[in-house]
Amino acid sequence: MLKHGATLPILAVLMIAGATGAANAQNCKDAQTQADMTECAGKAYEEADTKLNETYEKVTSRLTDLPEIKTSLTNAQRAWISFRDAECAFSNAQAGGGTLHGTLINQCLTDMTNQRIEALEGYLQCEEGDISCPVPRD
Repeated sequence: MLKHGATLPILAVLMIAGATGAANAQNCKDAQTQADMTECAGKAYEEADTKLNETYEKVTSRLTDLPEIKTSLTNAQRAWISFRDAECAFSNAQAGGGTLHGTLINQCLTDMTNQRIEALEGYLQCEEGDISCPVPRD
């Protein structure tokens, strides 16, 4: 059993971690250094990627009884990821090796990922009977 005093260091670490997270969030609103900008761009992409995965799962959950359409979506998603990565590499090729490169790549990945989220969310809003929409209503 832990003694009462033994939990204080853990709580202190958690409080510091929380404060650091809040400070980082504040820094992202007004990032001043290239390192901060790169870190913030990376965090924005991670958030977008998480939302993309959640949205993709919502779409695929509606396709469990439609295996051919689900396979088609999986193929499209894989192709889209390849396209996104290649497009971001191409559109930021001039910055390759420079200090802005990581930031620019992450911003591109975030923008394209957010566009894909919108497209997938659109499939979740299809009207009943709309044969142009591959995803059935919930």
